[in-house]
Amino acid sequence: MASITLDTQQTAGHDRRRGDAGRPSRRIGSHVFLLIMVAYFIIPLWWLVVGSTKSNSGLFVGSGGALWFNDEFSLWDNIQGLFRHQGGIYWVWLRNSFVYALAGGVGSTVLALLAGYGLAKYRFRGRSLYFSILLGSVMVPLTALTIPTFVLLSELGLINTMWAVILPSLLSPIGVYLVRVYAQDAIPDEMLDAARVDGAGELRLFFRVALPLLRPAIVTVLLLTTVFSWNNFFLPLAVLRDTDLLPVTVGLNQWQALSNAGAGGEQVWNLIVTGALVSIIPLIVAFLSLQKYWQGGLSLGSIK
Repeated sequence: MASITLDTQQTAGHDRRRGDAGRPSRRIGSHVFLLIMVAYFIIPLWWLVVGSTKSNSGLFVGSGGALWFNDEFSLWDNIQGLFRHQGGIYWVWLRNSFVYALAGGVGSTVLALLAGYGLAKYRFRGRSLYFSILLGSVMVPLTALTIPTFVLLSELGLINTMWAVILPSLLSPIGVYLVRVYAQDAIPDEMLDAARVDGAGELRLFFRVALPLLRPAIVTVLLLTTVFSWNNFFLPLAVLRDTDLLPVTVGLNQWQALSNAGAGGEQVWNLIVTGALVSIIPLIVAFLSLQKYWQGGLSLGSIK
């Protein structure tokens, strides 16, 4: 009996040593994979920063190579040229992007909050069916909806107006899904029932009880929808014709088309790269300033 026990302990110890021997290789493999992913996301951003410091000719011929700085540092000249080119049209595009992002982000967040909370905390006929349709709509590519959206907006006479970009941006199925999933666990039904017993109405229940608990979800959806509205390209390209209504994404694409024309177009590649760099600064500021709310949501999830 003792020999059997000894053999079992030896076998277990051998398995542990073999498992410990395999762990470093797995850790090395996972670290290498993470480093590859970090490089995949960082290298384009680094190229954007480096490219914005080069002149138009320095982007293609320079001593530093594509991923390093040249001897000539032209960042400030590029910024000045960016905001002066074509009468300062980049300021107009930047303002339009702020309007589209603010209206689309706030509007879609409010609608997603109301719809997600209703799906999570109210019982009504067809709730599961509506939620299934919502999940199905998440799988539909947005580019496939551009032509039907264009036809609908054309029938309403909204083509070449700001509303043609803002109204479609108010619908965010993924935002509704995130709020619904978060509200289902973050807001206890017992808390809502206790508030109803105390005489609280549904509106007061929502604003005084549910809304503070949904703050991490609200910030998450707001950031996602704002980033989507800011980076929206295909829809504004299809529904807008007036240059003064274009967002930054489509405006820079027009400059790129002119630069691609070769001798027949003006070469402003340095302004395009600098404009792309300037356009992502508001998003970086938004993420950094709202980071504590993301951390609060993670802490709440760990406590639960």
